Amino acid sequence: MLLGMTVYHCPADGTRSEITALTWCCPVCGGPWDLDFTPARGVAPNALSTRVDSLWRYKEFLPLAAPPISLGEGRTPLVPLTEDVSAKLDYLMPTLSFKDRGAVMLAELARQLGPDLVVADSTGNAGTSVAAYCARAGLPCTVYVPEGTSPKKTEQIRAHGAHLVTVPGGREATALAARAAADGPGVFYASHVFNPYFLHGTKTYVYELWEDLGGRLPDALAVPVGNGTLLLGAALATAELHALGLIETRPRLIAVQAEAVAPLAAAFHAGADDLPPADPAAVVPATLAEGIAIPRPPRARQILAAVRASGGTFLTVSEDRIREAQRDLAARGFYVETTGVACWAAVREGGPAAPGSVVVPLCGAGLKTGMAG
Repeated sequence: MLLGMTVYHCPADGTRSEITALTWCCPVCGGPWDLDFTPARGVAPNALSTRVDSLWRYKEFLPLAAPPISLGEGRTPLVPLTEDVSAKLDYLMPTLSFKDRGAVMLAELARQLGPDLVVADSTGNAGTSVAAYCARAGLPCTVYVPEGTSPKKTEQIRAHGAHLVTVPGGREATALAARAAADGPGVFYASHVFNPYFLHGTKTYVYELWEDLGGRLPDALAVPVGNGTLLLGAALATAELHALGLIETRPRLIAVQAEAVAPLAAAFHAGADDLPPADPAAVVPATLAEGIAIPRPPRARQILAAVRASGGTFLTVSEDRIREAQRDLAARGFYVETTGVACWAAVREGGPAAPGSVVVPLCGAGLKTGMAG
């Protein structure tokens, strides 16, 4: 059920909207929504041991009650890679990526609102997750993907019964096509970027770390960043845990991008608060890390602010380092897609940017893309 008087609000201009409306963005500035939500107090790690073994064990921290459409998402293993670096195996989620954390929230919200159609856009993993959870909820779903999306991902989307629309061009063209469809009557836009319920799902990644580490967090969280949904979820969780008095200090956020498509890293190291104006003639280079090849993330300002507030930084990785990291993880027993190895590529050799204990997410299964050539 929808909790309390929760409403959307625009972080840019303060515009507010009821959750029951299907308005997918701020009608004033066109930006993404945030959510008015405050978690309950009085929960400690030892209070969780008898609860359901999924992300819904953190019910006091979530803006939706546990849904009937759960696929058992969450509670993925945390395993050491080195003395200082551990990996959280989010590729073991029901649809083989971390996006299930947010997709279950969007699908349950849509189920309660009862739209005629659910629309999503994705380079593959978010679309797959939304398709699966809409199938579970009995909701009609259309997923827009860029041409060139991994055939295994498009096969998975179709397998869940979603209508697949392949859009000529890149990720930006795909988003524009989906948003045009989302403006139609009776359409719920299950956007992992614009809808804040997705971020409240991804934040459970950090709540699980907090529980597994006995009520603490590592010194740093390395997170792959395209649209920034996992990073912003992590920032949300650390802020909530700190405000609730459940951690004393917040970990640094280490944001990782591919060198080929690194607009946020460039803006961060230039000291900018946002991305520069768009260049309509710009061509987005190809990268093995297709899931984070986002040239203009709508939450860019929030991402940059979150990394700076944490005392963190941006790192970039070359295509060769992505290949090497994927092979290295496979040799250790972890078969992870190329986007999902980016953080290990960034921190596996240590360095001053990542001192102390670090957790990296292995956030998509290698079955989705295969090994890099």
